[in-house]
Amino acid sequence: MAVSVAMSACTARDQGGSGGSATPSATAPQQAPDAADPKGDGKARCSGATLAYAGTINGTSAALGQNILFGVELAVKQHNEANPGCQVAFKQFDTEGKPDKAPGVVAQVISETPILGVIGLPFSGESKATGDLFEQAGLVHVTPSATNPALADHGWKTFFRGMGNDLVQGKAAAKFLTEKLKAGKICVIEDDSEYGTGLGSQVKQALGGKAACTDKVKGGQTDFSAVVNKMSSEKPDAVFYAGYYPEAAPLAQQLDDKGVATKFVGTDGVKDQEFVKNAGNAAGKTYFTCPCVPEDNFKDFTAAYKKVEGHDPGTYSPEGYDVATIMLKGIDKGVKDRAGLLDFVRNYDGQGLTKKFTWNDKGELSDVPVWSYKVENGRIVNNGQI
Repeated sequence: MAVSVAMSACTARDQGGSGGSATPSATAPQQAPDAADPKGDGKARCSGATLAYAGTINGTSAALGQNILFGVELAVKQHNEANPGCQVAFKQFDTEGKPDKAPGVVAQVISETPILGVIGLPFSGESKATGDLFEQAGLVHVTPSATNPALADHGWKTFFRGMGNDLVQGKAAAKFLTEKLKAGKICVIEDDSEYGTGLGSQVKQALGGKAACTDKVKGGQTDFSAVVNKMSSEKPDAVFYAGYYPEAAPLAQQLDDKGVATKFVGTDGVKDQEFVKNAGNAAGKTYFTCPCVPEDNFKDFTAAYKKVEGHDPGTYSPEGYDVATIMLKGIDKGVKDRAGLLDFVRNYDGQGLTKKFTWNDKGELSDVPVWSYKVENGRIVNNGQI
């Protein structure tokens, strides 16, 4: 399950998250002049320190995990190239995004004592299944993408989140649907994952009476005829889908094939170029909401990422880069053990590419922007902050 930083997780795919040019009405944030840089001052001294990524590398929604992995990989590579006296090792552990497999993988991570910090896990279900293990080991883990709000309510002192949770995204999605898209009747469809059911619930709550109909699908489902027929009968102004891209793509395509004239809005779990590739004509009519920041103006990051990975950054690539950079800064400052890095992250207060990073006692950030995106000319592009 573990492989070295020199190895790619898998063959580079034609993807690219939110790559592309923003429209004039959707100006992306500029890189802050004080954004933390994994290179540091080049004078760091350390030995024997290891960071790890734990999460999906293969599996049905692998693209979402790979986006993060590659961002982390870039930060470690840049750090090591700039700091010959502090070579931080990096290991990758594949959970395939499965809550039943993740505990065994995390147990292996924990057993490797040089590992001082973990970036992951990407998904809410696997994060819920492993939080107690990290807590017992005193091993800090920062997820760049697991959004279920309840993860912060377990009392874990080792858990931190690198973006806004579904309480934030749910309200933003409702605002986008009703104010930007002017939808008066909205159908909310959710999958059966911890992520999908949690976010779907938050969106329905935020929409109130405008959530005129609901439906559910299952992970791995490919035939959505019953759902499509219901949407055809309901005739909503918009469909909001809470889940992941493997199911969202055929659902959107089947809705379009049926002639259901509705706006399709996906979430961060859908916002991937794999959705665009597999949704057919429906892709060009799709919007997304995501507590992830567009990297349009992070020119150096994007160029470096593309040089290393051979393709544009994807959803949560910059967030993975930011989180890894924070842990690298801790090591550069002399942290030598897990307790030290946990304390460093807990008390961290600094600017990253994507946002200001400082956490409360539940591991939640105070700076939690949510953005909208759309498909334009076959690419997912920034559509403005919500």
